Amino acid sequence: MPVKKRMAERLGIVFTGGEGPRPELLRQIIGGNEALYAAADSGLMLAEAAGIKPDWIIGDMDSMGDQKRLDKYPAGTVLRFSHDKDFTDTELAIDLLRKKGCTEIWIAGGGGGRLDHILAVFYLFGREKFPARWVTAYDDIYCLDGAGKEINMEIPSGTQVSVLPLETGSQAESSGLKWQLDGIVWDRGSFGISNMTSENSFSIRVIRGRFLVMVPLPVSKAGFSQEE
Repeated sequence: MPVKKRMAERLGIVFTGGEGPRPELLRQIIGGNEALYAAADSGLMLAEAAGIKPDWIIGDMDSMGDQKRLDKYPAGTVLRFSHDKDFTDTELAIDLLRKKGCTEIWIAGGGGGRLDHILAVFYLFGREKFPARWVTAYDDIYCLDGAGKEINMEIPSGTQVSVLPLETGSQAESSGLKWQLDGIVWDRGSFGISNMTSENSFSIRVIRGRFLVMVPLPVSKAGFSQEE
């Protein structure tokens, strides 16, 4: 079941280069959410494969391949930047969506390929304004920040769940995991990978700090709710 946004939130989705969900799954993930779409360079191909027309295509277009695919988009929706720039195409797309009023950002794509590109997306989650979700070809990743932030997910028992703290002193409590998180004080650089569900659902609630919670696709689509 796709995530539904609250009325006060405006969702922006960045399609970026690298491996992303297969088209039918990407459409399920977006579901009925109203969103603004920005394709970062070759992320346009990921969006188009899913039958999604971006509101903007932004970047230096150096990995676009056939530039003629841009011809069908109005000139004002194609925003070209020099290759010699201070920000990645993904950063430019995120900044654009925030300026357009999006209060929550998801990233689709960015898996596989060059390690520096993957790490560049990962480091976005350590910023003051960070994406809420990152979906690659194989993983569904959620960012939980601040006391009370909570994820509740219905997925089969024995499903892998990985937890990565992003701040020193982060703490969380959990239920439904084989190795519970209660009582652990995490340092930055610590991580808990390959935990797994001991029931058909699990929850993680932040006491302090910021965490990435990662589950595999497509089982993460069995049901999800995120609460504050």
